[in-house]
Amino acid sequence: MLVLRRLFVTLVLLAAVALAGFYFLTDPRVVSPSPEVGALPAADIENGKVLFAAGGCSSCHATPGQDDRLRLGGGLALASPFGTFHVPNISPHTRDGIGNWGVQDFVDAMAAGVSPAGQHLYPSFPYTSYRLMPPKALADLFAYIRTLPPVEGRAAPHDLSFPFNIRRIVGGWKLLFFEGAPFRPDPSRSEAWNRGAYLVNGPGHCAECHSARNAFGAIVAATRFAGGPDPEGKGWVPNITQSEKGLATWSADEIAELLKSGFTPSFDSVGGSMAAVVRNIAQLSDADRAAMAEYLKSLPAVEGPQRPQAKAP
Repeated sequence: MLVLRRLFVTLVLLAAVALAGFYFLTDPRVVSPSPEVGALPAADIENGKVLFAAGGCSSCHATPGQDDRLRLGGGLALASPFGTFHVPNISPHTRDGIGNWGVQDFVDAMAAGVSPAGQHLYPSFPYTSYRLMPPKALADLFAYIRTLPPVEGRAAPHDLSFPFNIRRIVGGWKLLFFEGAPFRPDPSRSEAWNRGAYLVNGPGHCAECHSARNAFGAIVAATRFAGGPDPEGKGWVPNITQSEKGLATWSADEIAELLKSGFTPSFDSVGGSMAAVVRNIAQLSDADRAAMAEYLKSLPAVEGPQRPQAKAP
């Protein structure tokens, strides 16, 4: 009995140590420290407007069922294998939106996935891409959002199955999959290529849809940009690398044209969520769309997961 009692006590102590270690390592300040804002130049609202369009903020955060894409009352439901996420209100409303946030609060959310209350945000919000945006750019974006109309009302809480409804486990997810720092230009590449790389990987967060994901919902790095199942289960997202199944036969001008008009080289038009992406990217300058196209043409060919064959009727 004494041996069993000692074994039991040892197991309890080991479990307590493991739990304490997990709790420490998954602390938002430990696993995803946010860049300190510090003193920044005056916000550039026009740059914030460009980033707002590049990021497609209105596509997710505009209140469904109304035509004004600048009323960011949230409420859109996003289905996933883990449950349904409800997009929050990010209008400047002081009670229901982010009107009481400071710049550091906004940077914490966008670059570290941490709320002003110190809780992890779920990576259905693509802070894994927004992490590449430097604090000055995020401050510009925040300044632009604060010029938009405040909207009353809060979105419903997320409807997630156990254990995904426990936010602390997001810290474990971050330990495994969240990394990165603000974008650093590649000095061996052109200014336009670097601008395109920043827009595609950062505010544009193109990889979030155009990449396959593993069982934990993280992007599979080896097949980044190579397409895969739609994250919401609504079909298949195409390969945008230089694979023959992707954009190998497209010219940079043709890619830029699609980003402006939604038309492919064969005069087909994009649909689904990509139509909303085009509506947003069309607000950028021709130079920015050309930069994005230059970067996409530089991506190596990557073969993504096999698309399922359509079932015979």
